[in-house]
Amino acid sequence: MKKIRLYHGSENIIKNPQYHFGNPKNDYGYGFYCTESLDLANEWGCSEEKDGFANEYELDMAGLSVLNLSDSDYNILNWLAILLENRTFDLSSEVSVAAKDYILKNFHISYDQYDIIRGYRADDSYFSFANAFLNNVISVQKLNKAMYLGKLGEQIVLKSEKAFSQISFVNSSVSERSIFYPKKQARDSAARNDFFKIRSESEIYNSDAIFIVDLMRGGIKNGDPRIPEILFK
Repeated sequence: MKKIRLYHGSENIIKNPQYHFGNPKNDYGYGFYCTESLDLANEWGCSEEKDGFANEYELDMAGLSVLNLSDSDYNILNWLAILLENRTFDLSSEVSVAAKDYILKNFHISYDQYDIIRGYRADDSYFSFANAFLNNVISVQKLNKAMYLGKLGEQIVLKSEKAFSQISFVNSSVSERSIFYPKKQARDSAARNDFFKIRSESEIYNSDAIFIVDLMRGGIKNGDPRIPEILFK
């Protein structure tokens, strides 16, 4: 059966990932958050103040069910619905409060039944893009486009006891902050700069642009062809 190599960036060496441990306010709730990119794990592992670790694992995928949010069966608002359920947003406007309720009602998907979730990682940049959409600042098309900025990558999250039973520690290496923290900052900065560029592109005369108020007023729901598909690259 297929086995995949995963990496987890942390301030610690983690030889035995624990089921249902950690921060429940992460993107997809409780889980063990990994990446297939060693570089990203190194960037996520260190901080400005100290070195971290890139922990390496082998995951046996035999019999594991996978929710791939980057698949064409799903769209950017399915991802946002999961984020809204788990992360803490600053909903300071009437529009954003109504937007949260609408998205959770119409775009939520049952994700806790899966062993593995594959999808975007909502770091500070992506989180700010989602906030902009909820506050009617950018369209759903721009939100979808913003997800590709900075090449921040996908994450693979272990959710079930079964998944945790099939992961094995391989090795760990030091994530030197002098090397990887500047790379993390540069990646984030590139994403933000690109976002500001596309945000400045006027959508006033674009009849296809769908803002959150258009979504709610038009009763647009999951499966509507006007919502762009996630096509992760």
